[in-house]
Amino acid sequence: MTIKLDMVGIVVANMREALNFYRLLGFQIAETHNDDMHVEIDQEGVRLAFDKLEMAKGIYGSWEEPTGHRVELAFRCESREALDQLYAKIVHKGYVGYKEPWDAFWGQRYAIVQDPDGNLISLFV
Repeated sequence: MTIKLDMVGIVVANMREALNFYRLLGFQIAETHNDDMHVEIDQEGVRLAFDKLEMAKGIYGSWEEPTGHRVELAFRCESREALDQLYAKIVHKGYVGYKEPWDAFWGQRYAIVQDPDGNLISLFV
């Protein structure tokens, strides 16, 4: 049996706010999806999906607000300069800069931001 990662889903409290954040990251998502219950974007064969909290409650039968960070979403940037500029743009737009860009001991340029639902999003090159 072979399995393949097909989709990563994110539960969001406010679809418009969530999509605006991911648009800042560079995802092309039509404004017409701002009020949808479910939105998917294809990332070269792996889908990134967003589900409104109400939809998740219907699917799972209930919902408990998660605590801690168990899954990391990490996005590769084109260059060190692009990473630094993207981080600055995200913070300038009022989103949380969790950890400013730094040169990590493992050799990558790295930064961490927080999406509107509290998920930590890593940016690296």
